[in-house]
Order: sequence, then structure tokens, then C-alpha cells
Amino acid sequence: MGYLQNLNEAQRRAVEHGAEPLLIIAGAGSGKTNTLSHRVAHLLKQGADPRRILLMTFSRRAASELTRRVSRITESVMGQGYAAEALTWAGTFHGIGARLLRDLAPQIGLNPDFTIHDREDSADLMNLCRHEAGLSSTKTRFPAKGTCLAIYSRSVNSGTPLAEVLTDHFPWCAMWAAELKRLFGTYVVAKQAQNVLDYDDLLLAWAQVMADPGFAAHLGAMWDHVLIDEYQDTNMLQARILLALKPSGQGLTVVGDDAQSIYAFRAATVRNILDFPAAFSPPADVVTLDRNYRSTQPILAAANAVIARAPERFTKDLWSDRPSAEKPRLVNLPNETDQARFIADQVLANREGGMTLRQQAVLFRTSSHSGPLEVELTRRNIPFVKFGGLKFLDTAHVKDLLAVLRFAQNPRDRVAGFRMLQLLPGLGPGTAAKLLDRLTVPDPMAVLAQMDAPSKVTGWADLVAALQPTGWPDAIGRARLWYEPHLDRIHEDAEFRRADLLQLEQIASTYPTREKFLTDVTLDPPEATSAEAGVPLKDDDYLILSTIHSSKGQEWKAVFLLNAVDGCIPSDLGTGQSADIEEERRLLYVAMTHAKDQLTIGVPLRFYVTQQVKRGDRHLFAARTRFLTSDMLDLFDVTRWAPQATGQAATPAPGRVDVAAGLQEIWR
Repeated sequence: MGYLQNLNEAQRRAVEHGAEPLLIIAGAGSGKTNTLSHRVAHLLKQGADPRRILLMTFSRRAASELTRRVSRITESVMGQGYAAEALTWAGTFHGIGARLLRDLAPQIGLNPDFTIHDREDSADLMNLCRHEAGLSSTKTRFPAKGTCLAIYSRSVNSGTPLAEVLTDHFPWCAMWAAELKRLFGTYVVAKQAQNVLDYDDLLLAWAQVMADPGFAAHLGAMWDHVLIDEYQDTNMLQARILLALKPSGQGLTVVGDDAQSIYAFRAATVRNILDFPAAFSPPADVVTLDRNYRSTQPILAAANAVIARAPERFTKDLWSDRPSAEKPRLVNLPNETDQARFIADQVLANREGGMTLRQQAVLFRTSSHSGPLEVELTRRNIPFVKFGGLKFLDTAHVKDLLAVLRFAQNPRDRVAGFRMLQLLPGLGPGTAAKLLDRLTVPDPMAVLAQMDAPSKVTGWADLVAALQPTGWPDAIGRARLWYEPHLDRIHEDAEFRRADLLQLEQIASTYPTREKFLTDVTLDPPEATSAEAGVPLKDDDYLILSTIHSSKGQEWKAVFLLNAVDGCIPSDLGTGQSADIEEERRLLYVAMTHAKDQLTIGVPLRFYVTQQVKRGDRHLFAARTRFLTSDMLDLFDVTRWAPQATGQAATPAPGRVDVAAGLQEIWR
């Protein structure tokens, strides 16, 4: 078949596989997306109904890219106009879950007009419940709202009892087990009263639906083929849902790479992909994609050596037909400051050699690791964008505008209501609570329209007008115009933030309804800073700085990895259990396999640590990461770098200056 001629042998086996359960182990840079899109196109070519194919990924962008590729392939085979876009069930796990729950709402005890809280909204509601339960005024400090939500989320997504979650992941909170259990029960009741679901509910409620044999059979029969991308990143809830949809495995294909499973902090478990073949009888077939189309062979040799030490994995050695005389570099540096100088030098040297800044990336285990480098880049006027810091939708002004839209969609949403009402001058939390209490009626918007303005509060009538029903996307334009005077009043950099709001309005205008926009923007928000979300930078070219977690799926000509030392990678927090250590090994492997032509790994030998108890500020000596053992060093170009001496003669020490006396003299 002509449309399969550019696939390699392993890719073609995966594409042409029949309906039996299939696991595709897709190594880094092995053409995973190309293989998956060809498999979907092949199913369509064989007569599959596109409306009966369920395709789930971990981002809306990935689902859109797969759909686009499938359309291109099928049109080349079946002619222009073939409606491959009729893949109506392509999206994220959470997005598909939200759609199903809304469709099934009357049958499963939900109100179909529910709104969805993002993580910050969920934490705020958790905090309200925490305060009302008297847990914010205990003699011993109770866990903060973010910690409470993290404990709740891990327990829900991993299917692990609360006591076990506390023991394994939050031991400092174990003394509060009974109070946390009570708090979580209150939190669930509050969500139901306010007609909201949080991020975890979209999977938990779906899994509960699938636990009913009748519903499981009904939903499973909706799709002939179910294909899951990035299966190594699924949690136990997602695996339960999947196996309930297709218990026999017929029509089920999952794609992933156990060596790239790095999201345990989100309750993802590598066990799902390792145990997948044995979930069926006979076991699922496994096709391994090990040809890498991205990196040079020396880079792959080093990465293979790192992951080969993993005690449990699907065996594969990535290979490439891209030879190179340049080995990856392992550079020993005196300290973090010198590491920053070295990387800035190398980035500029690459740029002079014709490699743009955007073709280069600096990766790090934790966002704080890039601090010295950010200072150096700023000093040398090297523009950069950082991934893994504050997200576009986490900024206060964007969340303010979204709160107005969420409240208009669901006036029972107290978190959105509290945020919105307190934007009005003179309106505090006590008044906001009383106003929201008055809206717990069948038609809250009608009551709101008839309310008198609270005393000493300005702008009440404008807010009520902004919340009145109108068409979409006019509703977000009206909300933005209402909010802009408050933006100017609250924020000194209002002009910059206004650009973010215009960008949000532009994004919203591409959606058919407010409900669809709010659902998608909550479940799959823009991934980077506001600049990357659409606000233009002063420079078209800029260096990429990213945490390893945020770099997933990307590639660059040159990659620099910071702080390849024990304590940074593996992180001090990631060395509690063997499973944690193995995930840290996979993090290093993922970082290395992002590089196409150049890979440079920095090893600072000393770290300057401040505020050490009793000892004051001091230097700590570091050891090269345990994952790069001595017997691997032949695979690297190992060098040592130190700042070059200037050659200038030492300047004699100056005399004494009495600054205090001089300052006093000015005012005499």
C-alpha cells in the first residue's frame, strides 16, 4: 500500500496489526505520532467508521495534531473531501470524561450545567471547607490547602487508601489522618452543592460509571477501536476505565514508552504499561519501535547506557543512521555561577555558527535550578522563555476574568463568586459570603438582578449588567470591558496584562459556546508563559528554558542539562524508595533524548547554600549523578571548564573611606 511505503518495518507491523490487543513501545524520537496516525488512517481505509473510533491523548494539541495527520493521510489515499475530521471522539482523557459525564448527567445524578474547577479553584474550595471545619485555627499547624488537595488527588487517582498515601508520600501529615478524611468528605459535599466537578472527578465519576456492568457495556459498545497515546503516563483510574471499556482487549491499542514514565507526582504509574500485555488472555502483542529519527548515534549510545541500568523495562536499544564524531559532553564546572557563564558562552557560540536560539534548550530538574542562569542571560541580553514556571491561566488577572465567566455559567460556584465579588471596591469576604448565600435559589440570576447595591460598594450595577445573558463570544467581551477598570486599579502593569486578556478573548472566540471554552481552557490550558501563549516578545528568537517535565515531546538541535549531580538529579526528594530513584533515572534519560546534534551535561562541583543553621552561608561539594557511572564515561567527552584569567595585573588595595561620615556631611 503506497501510503505505508515510508514506514519502517516495525512501524508497518504496528499499523497493519489486526483487532487483537496491541502495545506499541515507541522509543524517543521513533516516529510514534506518525505510526499512530497511520494506524488510524489504515483502520479507516479498511472500512472503520470514524465516529466509532475513540482516540485519547494527554493534550488537546496532540489530539488535534493526530487528527490533522490522519486527515492528510486518508485524503491522499481516499481522495479529497474524505471526512477524516469526523473523528468526533478524539481528545484528552479528562476532556472525553467531561463530555461523557455531561451527556449522561441525568442518568447518573449530575446536573448537566456543572462547571469544572482547575487546581487553584479546587484548592480555594478546599480552603473554605478547611476554615469552616475549624482546621485553620488548630494549635498545631494543619496542612495548607495545596497540600490537602495534593493528598486528596493522589488518593483518588492512585486508588490508594488515605493512610497509605500519608505514610508513603506525606508522612509529616499522618497525624491528621482522621481530620483529613472528614475534610475530604466535606469537600465532596461542597462540590455537589455548588454543582462543580474538579479535575479528579472527571476520572473518578467516569470510573464509577464503568463499575456498573450495564453502563460499561453500553459505553464500550460505542467504539469499535480505542487507541491511547502516552500510556506510560496513565494512572490507576485511567487504566480501570480503559480495561472496563474493552475487557477482552479487542480493538484496543496503547502506545507509550516505559522509559519515559516521569509523572508519578501526578499519580501516574509505570506499572500500567509494564503490566498491559498480561491483562489479556492470550497476552497482548508487543511491537517495539527502536529506530530513532532525531538524535545522533553517540547521543543515543549514552542514553541507552543510562536506561539499561533500569531493573525492569521493555528491552530496547535506540539506534540511528545519523553518525557523528561528536560525543555528548560532560563538563565539570567549579560552581553554578560558572555553569551559567559557560552555557551562555556556548549558546552564543552556537548562534554565531548559525544555530538560532530557539533551536537550543536548557533543561533542569526543578524550576529553581535555573536561577543563576536566568541572571546571567539577563545580564548578557540573551532573550529566553521559561517553561515550568507560572502558567498563562495561573496569573491573577486571567483568573479574575475567568471567574466572571464561570459565575455567569454557574451562579452556585462559590469560589468563582468570591473571587469576582471581591473585585468590587468596598466589598469584602464577609459581604461576599452573605450575597452568595442569597443566591442559593432556583433562579439566582433573577435574584441578583433585583438586589440592591451593598452599602459602600461602587460598580454594582455594572457587574450585574455584565452578568446578564448574552450571545457567545460577546459574553467574554462584555466581561473584559467590565473588568478593565478594575485591572487598571489593581495592577501597576495593567497595559501588559491587558494584552493577556485580549489574547484570552481571541482564544475564546474560536469556541462555539462558553461551556465548551471553559471546559477546554480548564482541562488543557496554554502551557507556557503569557508570551508563549500569544503575546509577542520583543525578540523573535529566544532561548528555551524548561523543566524536564515540561519538555516532554520536544526536540532541539542543542540541549544543555543543568546540575547533573546527586541531590539535583536524582532530587533529594526523589530518593526515598527504589521506584522514586528509577523515575529520576528516567528523567535523565528523557532529557538526554531531546537532543538532536549536541548534548551538554553540566556538573557543578560546588553549590553555594545560604541560611544553613549554625554554619551560616557555605559551599557544599557535589558528586556527579549516580546515573552516570564511571564505566559510562567513555561515551562522553569529559572536560573541565573554568573562567579564563584576564591577564591584568592586580590593582593595589584602596585606602579607607568613611562612608558614614560622608553621608552625615551631606546634611550639615
